[in-house]
Order: sequence, then structure tokens, then C-alpha cells
Amino acid sequence: MLYKRSSQLFADAEKVIPGGVNSPVRAFKAVGGTPIFVKSAKGAYLYDEDGNKLIDYINSWGPMVLGHAYEPVVEAVIERAKLGTSFGMPTELETQIAALAIKMVPNIDKIRFVNSGTEACMSAIRLARGYTKRDKIIKFAGCYHGHSDSFLIQAGSGAITFGSPNSPGVTAGTAKDTLLARYNDLDNVVELITANPNEIAAIIVEPVAGNMGCIPPKEGFLEGLRQLCTDNGILLIFDEVMTGFRLAAGGVQELVGVTSDIVCFGKVIGGGLPVGAFAARAEIMNYLAPLGPVYQAGTLSGNPLAMAAGLAMLQALDADRDVFNRLKDKTAYLAAGIDRVLRNNNVVFTINTIGSMISVHFDENAVVDFQTAAKGDNETFKKFFHGLLQEGIYIAPSAYETWFITDALTYEDLDFTIQAIDKVSKTF
Repeated sequence: MLYKRSSQLFADAEKVIPGGVNSPVRAFKAVGGTPIFVKSAKGAYLYDEDGNKLIDYINSWGPMVLGHAYEPVVEAVIERAKLGTSFGMPTELETQIAALAIKMVPNIDKIRFVNSGTEACMSAIRLARGYTKRDKIIKFAGCYHGHSDSFLIQAGSGAITFGSPNSPGVTAGTAKDTLLARYNDLDNVVELITANPNEIAAIIVEPVAGNMGCIPPKEGFLEGLRQLCTDNGILLIFDEVMTGFRLAAGGVQELVGVTSDIVCFGKVIGGGLPVGAFAARAEIMNYLAPLGPVYQAGTLSGNPLAMAAGLAMLQALDADRDVFNRLKDKTAYLAAGIDRVLRNNNVVFTINTIGSMISVHFDENAVVDFQTAAKGDNETFKKFFHGLLQEGIYIAPSAYETWFITDALTYEDLDFTIQAIDKVSKTF
């Protein structure tokens, strides 16, 4: 496949946009080459500016559960836009989608809409600090909660050492209140809690990690976090920006039967439009202004276009709960096919899956946290990525990102993908 026009468009973009992109992973720095510029998408497919058709396995990083340009969502946005695109005032739509989300998700009484997953997680942390009157938080290495300062932290030298900034512009003062733990390691979390008694407001975690590849929680990990939080007066925050309304109607809380104190949403809850949300029990949410002292606001929060798209998406998922079984079956079919051809071609690999999330790690050992994910063979991944791109298949341009399966994918698409992986892996 040729990508001449995409290359020219990228060169043009670099002149007026930092790095030529508005989000770093799009720049192909991890895999080399120049990014693909999309012209349109429908169902399971992308159509780029060079006229190529690509089977899409990132699906706008998760929200396209039912495929691109899903008709009910598109129609809802068009009809809503005719009535006005933004008011900065309440609309009935906000109440309708809030009521539906509360019905679908366990253990939440109230929800507030914002404009992105980053904003949702940032606001959830502020709310947790205000509610508990504590300053410190625990996050996990490799879990991404957006680019708010509190989350851009790398590891210290030990359990009692504060984190340090891993991005210029994040102050040491901000970093000192963020403690970094190892994902899937309860003992490490206990060390941090013990070293900081009565100081930790919240533990925030991707209940299924998606930003170091797909990494499911070990058995007992989320249950252990729940108990530690309960025992120590800490709020447990599930960042379900990726997993909410994707792995189950009620997200990971429903899937594994573990409840968080605050849950963050994005992507799916807006039907693919820019949106985020955070939710909790009434006693926690009532700490937000205008009822309580914790301030949070946004002119475009609850934007009617995003609310219309999100309501149409959630209504479709609520009406057809079997979609989650179909997605799981397609993911399992794809994983089995990839496993078969990579083994036949003597490739060293590990596949992680849960529900409709899947990733291939080029390492023979189990991938359970950021440290083990980082051991993967990135040179092999680069060949894998570009080989699949030439075959008409688009996966995330980073070894540290999960793939997302959409219900629009057919089994013919999955077979084509497996055959392409067979062909590409023979060249390693």
C-alpha cells in the first residue's frame, strides 16, 4: 500500500502543529515512519487520504464498540446539532444520559459530565482529597490517567520515596503527593500505605490496564485493593475510561464484582465525541460544588452533541446486552488464530486478552505489569506493525497500547487478519 498523500499531509502538519499531531502517540515515533491520515470510517474500516481501506483495531482508542459511523449515533448528533451546538446551560439530555448510566453501572448514585478522560480523573482525585481531607494518592506504574500533573510521575527509589516528575512542567511539589506502586502487586501497595499512615486519600487504578498493552488484573488484586481501601479510610478510584461500557454494561465493576468508591468514564459514554464523566455514591458526589466545597466546572461540560451521541450509544448497549458476549467471542477467536500462526512460525510471544481487549507482547514470559511489558521485543513489534499496515490492518502504533474489538468486525475480517499475521510473522 502507498501512503504518499498521508506523508505530504504530515509534512504540512509539522509546520503548524507541534510534531505534526495533536496527541503524541499518533506521530509513529515508537514504530518509525509517518502517520496515516484518515479521510473517513465506516463499520470496522478506516479509509485514508490515499484511498486505502484498513481494518481498524484501535477504534478511536475504544469508543467504537458498535463500529464507526454507527447510524443511531450519527443521526442523534445531526438532529441535535440542528437545535444548537452549545448553550452553557442545562439540557434534559444530561439528565437522561445520567439516569441511564446510573442504571447500568453498579454502586453509583450521581454522575457529573466533563470533557475528557483526563478531566474526569483529575476531578476524581480532587474530589477524593476534599472528601477525605488527605493529600497523597497511589497510582500504578504503566497505568495512564490522562496528562494531569498528578499522574505524570515516575518511580522513586523505594516504598517510602516520593515520586518524581517525568515531564518538564510538573513540579516537585506536585510529585511529592503521588506514590507509585507496581500493578498487580498488593504487597507493594501495603508497603506504601504502611509508610504513609492516614495520609493517602485515594488509590487510582485502571482495573484492566490498557496503556502497557492489555493487562488484566491478577485474581484477588482488585479485591485486595478494595479491602485495603476499606480498612484504611482510602477511596478506591476505578479509571474505566477505556473499560466502562465496553467490557460489560456496568464495566469492570460488574465484570469482576468489585465496587470502587469513584469511577471515571470517557470514550464510550460519549459515543466517540469528546466527553468524560466521574460518578460515585451520593455522599461523595455531594461534596462537589454547588452542594459542597470541592470546586469543579466546565463551560462545555454536558455539551448537547456529546450527550446526544452518548445517550444513543448507551441505549443501544443497554438494549442489546449480548453484544458483550459477541465481542468476547470474536476476541477469543482472534487470539486463538494469532496464537496458532505465531507458534507455527516459531515467534516468541505472549497474548493477553479480556473481553474485547487484546494485545500481543513479543516476549515469552507472562506480562503482568509495566516492568514485564517493557521487556517485549520492540524491534519485532515495529516489523509487525508495518507489516500489518501493508496488509491493510491498522493496530495501535505502540507496543504499549491495547487493541479494541468492535462488533462491526466480521469473522471474515478476523480470518483475514490472522492470515496477514501469518504472512508477516514469516518475515521475522
